[in-house]
Amino acid sequence: MADSRFDVVVVGGGHAGIEAAVAAGRLGCSVALVTPSRETIGHMPCNPAIGGTAKGHLVREIDALGGVMGRAIDATGIQFKLLNRSRGPAVWSPRAQADKRLYARWITDLVERSPGVTMLLDRVVGLEVLSSAVSGVTLEGGGHVRCSCVVITTGTFLNGLTHVGQRTQPEGRYGEQPSNALAQRLHAAGFTMGRLKTGTPPRLDRASIDFGQAVSDGGFAEERGDERPVPFSFDTSSRPVNRTLCWSLYTTSATHDVVRQNIGSSPLYNGRIQGVGPRYCPSLEDKVMRFPHHERHQLHLEPEGLDSDLIYVNGLSMSLPAEVQCAVVRSLPGLEEAQVVRPGYAVEYDFVQPTELTLGLESRRVAGLFLAGQINGTSGYEEAAAQGLVAGINAARRVAALPPLVLGRGDAYIGILIDDLVTQGCLEPYRMFTSRAEHRLLLRIDNADFRLTPIGRGLGLIPDERWVRFEERRDRHARNHRLLRSSSVLVGGTRVPAAQALKRPDVRVSTIADSGVPLELEDGLDGLAALSLEAEVKYEGYLRREQTEVKNLLRMGKRPIPEDLSFDGVPGLSLEVAQRLCERRPATIGHASRIPGMTPAALAILNAHIKRRAQVSDSEPGA
Repeated sequence: MADSRFDVVVVGGGHAGIEAAVAAGRLGCSVALVTPSRETIGHMPCNPAIGGTAKGHLVREIDALGGVMGRAIDATGIQFKLLNRSRGPAVWSPRAQADKRLYARWITDLVERSPGVTMLLDRVVGLEVLSSAVSGVTLEGGGHVRCSCVVITTGTFLNGLTHVGQRTQPEGRYGEQPSNALAQRLHAAGFTMGRLKTGTPPRLDRASIDFGQAVSDGGFAEERGDERPVPFSFDTSSRPVNRTLCWSLYTTSATHDVVRQNIGSSPLYNGRIQGVGPRYCPSLEDKVMRFPHHERHQLHLEPEGLDSDLIYVNGLSMSLPAEVQCAVVRSLPGLEEAQVVRPGYAVEYDFVQPTELTLGLESRRVAGLFLAGQINGTSGYEEAAAQGLVAGINAARRVAALPPLVLGRGDAYIGILIDDLVTQGCLEPYRMFTSRAEHRLLLRIDNADFRLTPIGRGLGLIPDERWVRFEERRDRHARNHRLLRSSSVLVGGTRVPAAQALKRPDVRVSTIADSGVPLELEDGLDGLAALSLEAEVKYEGYLRREQTEVKNLLRMGKRPIPEDLSFDGVPGLSLEVAQRLCERRPATIGHASRIPGMTPAALAILNAHIKRRAQVSDSEPGA
């Protein structure tokens, strides 16, 4: 193609690239979304699902800011569940099975209709830099695209290699060419890079499984969706519908024997794979070899779509030879005759250490270059989409000469995700967990819009009609709070304030409403209005304490570290600490506090040095 000019170039059409391109376009930029094929936009190469514990929090936050993923899964999901209902509201998380084809089609249609976004079917093979700032990209087809910002969202494609037994192919994922030239360009630019590994399980032919017989024999257990599904998006206008079953089953001693007898042919165990895999989602080989005391491991059979013939075996990720995988599958109860349509595989790929980035996901090495998704060492569609949204927003804000959006750890799981990456880096694929959130009671799924929609509105991502609905919900919530504090109810023959009654473990919001307090609980389709009230009243003391802690941390952590500060020249700092600070270049004391190896003593020295430096500057003549 001929040379062209855009404000922002987004490299890759996966979940990070979609959010980045759509957000930047909606914020007024001209955006080129460069992807090799229209058919792979929004593709789900691994599990056919969105959400899950903590991941569902990310999707709700993406939606609250004005992102895409929540609306997409509500429109194309085929089974919806709210996980962890038996536990506290801080860890309730939505999850949905997706129809993979419908999801990709919905996303592609949205991208093609998005203002300012042009799709270029090509590959980026070079990054053009002028005076330490990005100036454009080079395409495989021979063209050049000039731009002010580039967002790279290449997933597992940088020097990607797939493994099935002894078969090793240069692929970013099954059947797709890797991005070796771009990986070499990043290496040559001096980026600190590493190598990670992830994997996917075999796909089975649905027709080869006798589900009815397996359920009646106890081999499978049916898994159904919620009776009243909770949508991901605050903008969804009709309740999602459950349209499929899933099934659970367990590995057996015969399964484990097959793995042990063939472990020498696994590239994970014979030295062919060098990349580091995720501890939290181990392959079948690792489950069997590293946890021999576990007699069985749970698996899930998940349809890839309503019209798809493929069944995804969640929990059976492996890279054993294809014939061994077939034996593994047929060792499972109910799958004795199952046909493996495509074997599982492992994929190795390069990533850039995210300590190379600012909290706005911009490279500190090349101005105007943003990275998002698995290139930053993360795993999961949801983590990728969250980063893509922030990178796209900040690319657009850089074009407009505006300061970047930076979400704090007390603001959102998205803020925790990015802070963890930028501050600590990755030794293995990073996955979001609720345990990573030190203030998770503040960061619930029911209040994601209260926390973030005003920010999205200020950015320009929340349209007028959605803002009106948000204000109505916020006002209704405030009225309910006032009613709880001004009304009284009978509890055990004694009349007490409704808010006080609600703090009892046996009293629910519905109990208060049934007693005659006119609470407004029909809060659209969300279904979480009562949850918000209960959480905020029952846990009032804990919430107040967490809010105070967040404010105190912000007060201390917000102290900026001057960009020109030489850490080597700070008296009292050890050489090791100074070196880590030089590598990370933290923007604030709070950011510095989370760098591995930072001690309270080192933070106190740094804080005192910055205060003295500021006092000297203020006392100088003409200050």
